[in-house]
Amino acid sequence: MTLDLPLIARGKVREVYDAGAGRLLLVASDRISAYDHVLPTPIPDKGRVLTALSVWWFGQLTPVLEAFGASHHLVSASDVPGDVAGRAMLVRRLEMLPVECVARGYLSGSGTAEYRRTGSIRDVPLPAGLTEGSRLPGPVFTPSTKAAAGEHDEAIDFAQVESLVGAPRAAELRELTLALYRRGAEIAAAAGIVLADTKFEFGLSADGGLVLGDEVLTPDSSRFWPASSWSPGAAQPSFDKQYVRDWLTASGWDRVSPPPELPDEVVAATRERYVAAYEQLTGTPFRS
Repeated sequence: MTLDLPLIARGKVREVYDAGAGRLLLVASDRISAYDHVLPTPIPDKGRVLTALSVWWFGQLTPVLEAFGASHHLVSASDVPGDVAGRAMLVRRLEMLPVECVARGYLSGSGTAEYRRTGSIRDVPLPAGLTEGSRLPGPVFTPSTKAAAGEHDEAIDFAQVESLVGAPRAAELRELTLALYRRGAEIAAAAGIVLADTKFEFGLSADGGLVLGDEVLTPDSSRFWPASSWSPGAAQPSFDKQYVRDWLTASGWDRVSPPPELPDEVVAATRERYVAAYEQLTGTPFRS
């Protein structure tokens, strides 16, 4: 796909183009990544699901952002070039902050591994007796670095966030991240979905205002579990790319060599999960 715009960056999933006048065009591909690798097999319609769901969530979360004096970066999902319609967003250009703002309401993934070792997630102590899939007493802020392409995000403690962005901004990021997570979890729960965890990215506008950027509450950036089957003590069925991670683990891939092609049935089942997440959350049918 070639657009008549300057390409600024190509990430694991998205291309970012200079759209002029302080705007960027974010184009979501059908690529899927896992364990810091882009897999060789795309997931049909994935980019469209990510874009449509992000656009929907930006609208849902606007009242929370406004309560904090913040905003989001979306300008339009319709005023985009025709050949990327449905998978592109026109957004404000921001000075992005160097922190992945992770919120967890349930114990899962790397959080479970760290909890088993230390009883905490970084500098956030947790009660004894939790297991994979346990609901936490309250959502917690467990930030990480924003790694360059091909590198791994590293969990950091709150003092490191303060050193990166200053104490007042760090406190603002933590409070807004948790507020957005709580609202997202409420909306998801009403749709029969558990929002186990998610990550947000923020930037600053030209006037220094805090702005929610990138994608938001998608199956790429979040763990979504069917509420009807949630049962702590084991890995949960999911609407996200954990299904692909699990298949890769079972395949025996060493996470160092080039990743294997995904079988057709894994591709189809992954697409089905992404589409199901969109349809169940929004209450509207997905149209590819």
